[in-house]
Amino acid sequence: MTQRVSNRFTAPTRLFALMLVIAVTGTGCGKLFKRDKDAEENQPVEVIYEKAHKSMMNGNWDRAEINFRQLIAQYPYGPYTEQALMETAYAQFKAGKLDDTVSTIDRFIRTYPTHRNIPYMYYLRGLANSGRDTVFLQRVWRLDPSRRDLATPMQGYNDLSIVAERYPNSRYAADARQRMVALRNQFAQHDLDTAVYYLRRGAWVSAATRARYLLETYPQSAHQNDAVAVLAEAYTHLGNDTLAADARRVLELNDPQHPWLAGKWPDYPWQVRKLNPFAGERSINTTDRGRDD
Repeated sequence: MTQRVSNRFTAPTRLFALMLVIAVTGTGCGKLFKRDKDAEENQPVEVIYEKAHKSMMNGNWDRAEINFRQLIAQYPYGPYTEQALMETAYAQFKAGKLDDTVSTIDRFIRTYPTHRNIPYMYYLRGLANSGRDTVFLQRVWRLDPSRRDLATPMQGYNDLSIVAERYPNSRYAADARQRMVALRNQFAQHDLDTAVYYLRRGAWVSAATRARYLLETYPQSAHQNDAVAVLAEAYTHLGNDTLAADARRVLELNDPQHPWLAGKWPDYPWQVRKLNPFAGERSINTTDRGRDD
C-alpha cells in the first residue's frame, strides 16, 4: 500500500518541480539578457565607436553599420556622432547598399551643411549615384552602363561637379573630374547607341539629329568620331552630298583609320547578341577592335 501511494504522487511532483525549474531559470535568463542589453546600451560613446570602427577595419560592413547606428541613436549630438554618420555612409557604400548610402549622406548634409568633410560627402554620394541600379544587371548580362536609365548617373555627375567646382582644392577634386569625364563618355555613348539604332532602321533624319546633339552636348567625348560617322552615313542616304562630304573630311582629318571610311561601320550586332537587351550597338569606341562580345 505504501508503494502504491508513492507511485501515485511521483509523476505530478516531478512535473511541478520541472515547471518550477523552468520558471526560475526563464526569469533568471530574462534578467540576465536584460542586464546584458542594458549594459550594451549604456556603454560610453568611445567604446561603441571603437567597436564599430574595429568592425569596419575588419571589413565587417554590416556589423559596423549596426554599431554606428547604435551610437547615433544613443548619442545624437557630438563629434563622435558626426564621424559615426560619415562612417555609416561609407560602410553602406562598401556593403553595396547604395540607396541607403545616399539617404545617410543626405541626412549628414542637411544636419551639418558647413562641416569640413562636406566635400567628401558629395564625392561619396557621387560614387554611390554613379553605380546605383547596375549591380544585378552587370552580374547577369555584362551590362553596358550606357544602356540603363541615366537618371542616377546624372545625379552622380552633378555631385562630382559640386566637388570639382565648389571645392577645387579638396583632395577629392582631381578624381571627381576624372570620373566626370568617364560619365560624360557614358552619356555620349548612350546617344551614340540611339543614333546607330536609327541608322539600322533607316531613320536617317533621326540619326543625324541625335549625332548632332551628341557633338553639341558632349564635345571632345570619346565617341565624337563615331558621331561624325553617323552624320556621314545619314547624309549619304539622304542624298545631301555636301553635308556628307563635309562629315567625311572631318572624319578623315580626326580619325583616318575609322572603319566607316573603309565601309565597315556601323558593325551591327549578330543575331545571338541581339538577345541581350543591354548589349547596345557595336561601335569602334564601345568594343575593342577584333573582339566579339
